[in-house]
Amino acid sequence: MKASITKTQFGVLQDGRPVELYTISNAKGAVLKVTNYGTIITELHVPDRAGRLGDVVLGFDNLAQYLAGHPYFGCTIGRVANRIGGAKFTLDGKTYTLAANDGPNHLHGGLKGFDKVLWQAEPQQNGSIKFTYTSPDGEEGYPGTLNVTVVMTWTDQNELVLEYTATTDKPTPVNLTNHSYFNLAGEGDILGHVLMLSASHYTPADATLIPTGEIRPVAGTPLDFTTPTPIGARFDQLDTNPRGYDHNFVINRAGKGLALAARVFEPKTGRVMEVFTTEPGVQLYTGNFLNGTLKGKRGVVYAQHTGFCLETQHFPDAVNKPTFPSIILRPGQTYQQTTVYRFSVRV
Repeated sequence: MKASITKTQFGVLQDGRPVELYTISNAKGAVLKVTNYGTIITELHVPDRAGRLGDVVLGFDNLAQYLAGHPYFGCTIGRVANRIGGAKFTLDGKTYTLAANDGPNHLHGGLKGFDKVLWQAEPQQNGSIKFTYTSPDGEEGYPGTLNVTVVMTWTDQNELVLEYTATTDKPTPVNLTNHSYFNLAGEGDILGHVLMLSASHYTPADATLIPTGEIRPVAGTPLDFTTPTPIGARFDQLDTNPRGYDHNFVINRAGKGLALAARVFEPKTGRVMEVFTTEPGVQLYTGNFLNGTLKGKRGVVYAQHTGFCLETQHFPDAVNKPTFPSIILRPGQTYQQTTVYRFSVRV
């Protein structure tokens, strides 16, 4: 059996454009579903230790629910993932003002980021779909026309491979990621998921989650996941409101290329998810703002901490922090990012 890709209609946008849903089934029968609206991963069915398939991502059954608003379930985030402090930045002597859509700050590309646009989709061979989008000069306040490609591949080894590239005609900040919420049990909260982060440092932030510019060790803090620890084990040591993690970690790496960022184990099902990335950071978010008001697939209520995100990225507010790795892309350069989510089981 080879990987198969099927296309169905997922709904229609207000302007009449049809939205497609692609289903990729690999040789093992595991299934990925993704729509070209926001390149949202709507379903991901992987086996547990008994071989039973289960959907391990949060999302909705239909397009209307996504259009009604949601906390970035499963989508591509851009032009700049995470936060930009004060919703502005200065580049080559010019100051650009962005939408302040998260208190005083700019979050996840603005009011209509890449998560809310219709991408062009081209199914490829070997279980891949190529998504493309052209972000015009000035969109959401960003300079330059940005041509973006995201190739999603669902391999026969139950690996979700995300390959991002972008080019620009003017200098502009770029920081792309995927914002899937995972629950390896398929239901309930994620507090008992056992997490290991390959990160001995993090970027401390202020009350609005803008980094101070420091890089501190995680040792001796509730942010130390260098040893596998249940996600909820130290919630009572956090001073966050609402309670939970929403922190950027600095990935330990020896050089360029893919590095292990995280490993998550769900004891009841035996499911394991490993995250590899070329990026310098990963944001751990534990669904702190989920509050039971959203009903997802199959009518499931998404209460607080029913999903976690591992968003591979450059650091938040990097455009305003010269000591952080740069996110500025210039004409003639190509932005490249690869992240792999690998699923397996532990007996």
